[in-house]
Amino acid sequence: MKMVKIIFMDFQKDFTAKGGVCYEKRGSVDFVKNVLVPYLRKHNIKIAEIISDYRQPRPGDKGDLCHPGEWGYESEIPKDVKLDNIWIKCMNSPIWIKKNIGISGKKPGLPYQTPELFNKWLEKVVGKPNDFNEVILIGLTADCCILSLAQELNWHGYKVKILEEATDTYSGNQQEKKQILNNPPLKNWAEPISWEEFKENIN
Repeated sequence: MKMVKIIFMDFQKDFTAKGGVCYEKRGSVDFVKNVLVPYLRKHNIKIAEIISDYRQPRPGDKGDLCHPGEWGYESEIPKDVKLDNIWIKCMNSPIWIKKNIGISGKKPGLPYQTPELFNKWLEKVVGKPNDFNEVILIGLTADCCILSLAQELNWHGYKVKILEEATDTYSGNQQEKKQILNNPPLKNWAEPISWEEFKENIN
């Protein structure tokens, strides 16, 4: 039996729901809610989750969204299909955090890198690279945060795949998504797989 771990990325309402600051119509959202989550629940599969606190200050990025305690910060992933220990980042790369990250009503500090803490989270929640076969990434967006996470996981020695149907680009354009998933730079770091291939990998 293959040992596979799944990581969800940035599946928060500011990205996924109408009225969200960075909402675009993305096919992956309906797929995750109506196909993937029921499948995970049926097979008792738990996923790891990474979300974002994108409050300012964020040097180099003017975006100001995913405020803890507000609707846009909420994850679309039900609690019963995910692990409790959620990683919160403040930039595209998961190694960046800030003071008061994820804390509502507290003024956030400047972003800083914490590779050691992220390494500990990976080993505790996901496991060491030699403990299993591969990591499958799901979520948003393939041209930004998924790319950054795929790179980071590769540098840690993990074999990375991306579930096509459950991942999208910022624009939500399906032709653009296909182009990004199947070409460098993302193809250098992760292999796209279909829903049927995903089920074969998991079971």
